Amino acid sequence: MTIMNEQKGDDMAENMMQHSRIRPITKHTVAQARHTVAAGGLIAVPTDTVYGVACDPMNVDAVGKLFSVKHRPRAKSIQVLLPSLRWLGELGLELPSPLDILAAAFLPGGFSPIARVLTSGTPLATAKKDKGWDTQAIRIPDCEPLSRILAATGPLACTSANLSGKTSAMTAQEAYDALGDSVELYLDGGPTASTLASTVVACDPDDPQSVHVLREGVIPAALIRQYVAQTIPSRFRIDNGDEGSETK
Repeated sequence: MTIMNEQKGDDMAENMMQHSRIRPITKHTVAQARHTVAAGGLIAVPTDTVYGVACDPMNVDAVGKLFSVKHRPRAKSIQVLLPSLRWLGELGLELPSPLDILAAAFLPGGFSPIARVLTSGTPLATAKKDKGWDTQAIRIPDCEPLSRILAATGPLACTSANLSGKTSAMTAQEAYDALGDSVELYLDGGPTASTLASTVVACDPDDPQSVHVLREGVIPAALIRQYVAQTIPSRFRIDNGDEGSETK
């Protein structure tokens, strides 16, 4: 009986610890998220695709922790979530044409265009070099709870809240089950509406007239292809790229 009581006590303590890290999204917990990110910690957040784990994209140590917690290969990219496109200039980024036109059509939403870093440079620790260009995948989520969080924290480096290569989390509990106490705060916005990540699209620096779908996600490549054909000047074409590229 004593052993059973001890086991029950251990289970209760474990549940309390989980619940202390999984919190509803309130004014208080949004402020807590802001302080956690500013201190270089990690937070898990709901998005309009799947749950993400996020940090300050300008903090080198925090970004390194993000890679480590996920067991994510350093060669893979991490996207940056923005409150709005107005942040592009402040972060030293630009969207080359026609990605700027596509972004206006598909953002906010599950669309991740690859921005280029301006010659003046960027403070982002997440930027990657691609064919001679420094680049950064960006996204503006269509998710009211996450918009509240981003308004408090500013831009967030974000990738799916699961171990690399494993199933994406659709709830805060699933995110906790995957990443555990390595993440300081899990903000619970309820189940996500999708099991798919965002669609990643880039322009090819070696072929400026080509638009590449690097990863097909919640927005079908066919829909982007249709929009390019109907709306954007005919000199542009869209190709399917390397579907193995993972940004979120």
